[in-house]
Amino acid sequence: MKLKEVITIVKRLYKEYTKKYLGKIIIALILSVVVAGSTSSIAWLLDPAVKKIFIDQDKTFAIFIPILVILAFAGKGISLYFARLIVIVLGNRIKQALQNKMTNNILLSDSQTIESKHTGKYISTFLYDVNMVQELVSTGVLNIMKDSLTLITLVCLMFYQNWKLAIFSLIMMPLAAIVAKSLGKRMGKAATASVISSGNFTTLLSEILRGSKIIKIYQREDFEKNRSSEAIKHLTDTQIKIGKVQIRAAPIMETLTGFMIAGFIYYAGILIAQGEIGINNFFSFLAAMMLAYQPVRSLATVNMLIYQGAAAAERVFKIIDREIKIKDENKFPELKIKKSNIKFEDVSFQYQTGKERAVKNINIDIQGEKITALVGHSGAGKSTILNLIPRFYEPQNGRIIVDDQEINKISLNSLRKKISLVSQDVILFDDSIENNIKYAKLDAKDNEIKEACKLAAADEFIQKLPEKYKTIIGENGVRLSGGQKQRISIARAILKNSPIILLDEATSSLDSESEEKVQNAIFNLTKNRTTLVIAHRLSTINKANKIIVMKEGEVLQSGTHSELLKTSKEYENLYKKQIMH
Repeated sequence: MKLKEVITIVKRLYKEYTKKYLGKIIIALILSVVVAGSTSSIAWLLDPAVKKIFIDQDKTFAIFIPILVILAFAGKGISLYFARLIVIVLGNRIKQALQNKMTNNILLSDSQTIESKHTGKYISTFLYDVNMVQELVSTGVLNIMKDSLTLITLVCLMFYQNWKLAIFSLIMMPLAAIVAKSLGKRMGKAATASVISSGNFTTLLSEILRGSKIIKIYQREDFEKNRSSEAIKHLTDTQIKIGKVQIRAAPIMETLTGFMIAGFIYYAGILIAQGEIGINNFFSFLAAMMLAYQPVRSLATVNMLIYQGAAAAERVFKIIDREIKIKDENKFPELKIKKSNIKFEDVSFQYQTGKERAVKNINIDIQGEKITALVGHSGAGKSTILNLIPRFYEPQNGRIIVDDQEINKISLNSLRKKISLVSQDVILFDDSIENNIKYAKLDAKDNEIKEACKLAAADEFIQKLPEKYKTIIGENGVRLSGGQKQRISIARAILKNSPIILLDEATSSLDSESEEKVQNAIFNLTKNRTTLVIAHRLSTINKANKIIVMKEGEVLQSGTHSELLKTSKEYENLYKKQIMH
């Protein structure tokens, strides 16, 4: 990362996130002045201490100066504590703001945008990158203020004691600055590599946890062990590289300091012999110079911290700045439902990763308060059509109309409020059954939840659970069977009470007993509602008022079951395969 880019990112961090805390930063700055003054006073007190106590043997100063030394150290410690406290709070508040903005963007982004990046990469940015930004804002800001002021006051004291020795001591500082700049650039590159490695490992770890059953059944434990070992090794290597860069400043600074002190002692001996500086001034100067070593070293690491934090902030801003393609416009009217008829007019859609369009010039009518089924082989475009209705994706061409209202010209919130989705991939939260169902209506009463569960044929198995509706079901309902999870999902949809129901092969993976119960629940859910169902089994097809046959993203025919058996070869083949199954 170039210096110009670092400056641009730091400016943005200040303008958008830090500026509002300017009052607290000023307080931290004042406290830093106290820290700098206290540090310098400790070095300065050695001048009268040596002269009055050890040379003149003044008993009054033997009591008075130690008291002043205690006060100086106490003042430094207390001021530093409160300064650090302020910047710690400030850094965490900025971290909180960044995480909130990233979360908002992810929640509002369309499905296609979210799916373009692996969840592991998002987690890495949330956990690692924001911590680097926090370090930049808290540790970096405090160290710049505290150490710069301390260094200035100590250098002033050094000039006060003897300007010749001060100039001699400052010769080494430009060398330290050059070293710091060089290490800062290397640190930025190493930090970027480390975050990429962290993201890759987080991605791999999430896949191992999610795919544990697949790994076991295909006996790929050793394969995944090797993959994870390589990822961990790469992550470890980058962390070691960062550590090496960080500690590289120490031997260089120590060596420079050794040369400086050796030369200083030699030159000071000449000045003392010539009577240009007293012993008391020499000790005070030596203390100031030694105390100046710490802020110089600290400022060298701040340079690294800035490069590291700026690189992390750049990755955070990429998520925050990402365009929200499908968003709710306040100027758009609410969706008004009459019969909830749905119409597709010349609709085409292509996924970012796909070379061909997923659906091509689709023209279909989905009759209100009736069941319409989509049938076809995998890849025919059935799920794409389903996902276009609630605007999870936006078609590149054509219009989708609900009761004579174009869905991209009405309130997005009001559109989704009128739609319920039940999918074969049931999404449940690691919470109680009650809260999973209430997700559709947060203010739902107990009797409403129970009634929805009865209609979904879920109440019977819930009552047998140890904690009944309060039972925690685990990550994505891992403690429930497939049929039970599906019935919870249907109960949630019933509770929402939407006029439009989307069913995505809701019974495809169930056994016969579970399917019968889920089919009864689906019947209660879809009664007198506009239902679009991706049909997989004959039981669903037979109940459909209209069946749309699809192939390779296009509509071939539509009609009733009996009509299509006579007119559609594609449907006849699908039907025969179902019977043979």
